[in-house]
Amino acid sequence: MTATSLADSLAGRLVVSCQAPPGDPMRQTDTLVRMARAAQDGGAAAVRVNDPVVVAATVAAVDLPVIGLWKDGDTGVFITPTVRHALALVAAGAKIVAADATARPRPDGSTFTELVDAVHNAGALVMADVSNLAEGRAAAAQGADFVSTTLSGYVPGSPQQTAPDLNLVAELAAAVDAPVVAEGRIATPAQAAEALARGASSVVVGTAITAPTALTRLFVTGLGGPVTSKAA
Repeated sequence: MTATSLADSLAGRLVVSCQAPPGDPMRQTDTLVRMARAAQDGGAAAVRVNDPVVVAATVAAVDLPVIGLWKDGDTGVFITPTVRHALALVAAGAKIVAADATARPRPDGSTFTELVDAVHNAGALVMADVSNLAEGRAAAAQGADFVSTTLSGYVPGSPQQTAPDLNLVAELAAAVDAPVVAEGRIATPAQAAEALARGASSVVVGTAITAPTALTRLFVTGLGGPVTSKAA
């Protein structure tokens, strides 16, 4: 599938992020695959999945494009940080590799351009996870097939807010030719629709759909109850 045809298949549609944090009871390959199957049955256009093992299992179980990433660590650049990580995701069957494309240094000293080139040569596409407009422009110039707002609010210097960064969605949509993906803190269908109205090609939703631990904690907090720290 070409970049254009894959982008067309995702245009105006929902991508579900089927992930769970370390220590969470949902972080089991079979459970995550069932999440992906449920997302497919619900009408999702694609799923976003962490770790090559889970990517391979998901590819075998659903008839949707799989956006693969590999979180290695929890500080700095840890979303698909190196070419090695990216190529492992392609080998597992990911149609699109999502990778940190912020201005921060990569742990092995490589560049985002090298990662893009390697993924393209292996026959897959690249989704650039960025935190601001400058990073989005740079990622598109380096060949990213999609630019996503995933890291806005999670990198120093980007807006700290509880709502999705729809201003960044609009800025990117006006500035880059690559399809813009809205991701990050999208909690309601109304917010997802607003992201499309602001220029997003597609919308990724994770926690609001696939994170029962986090959602339970939200309700417990709202009722003034105690919140455990496990799997935070």
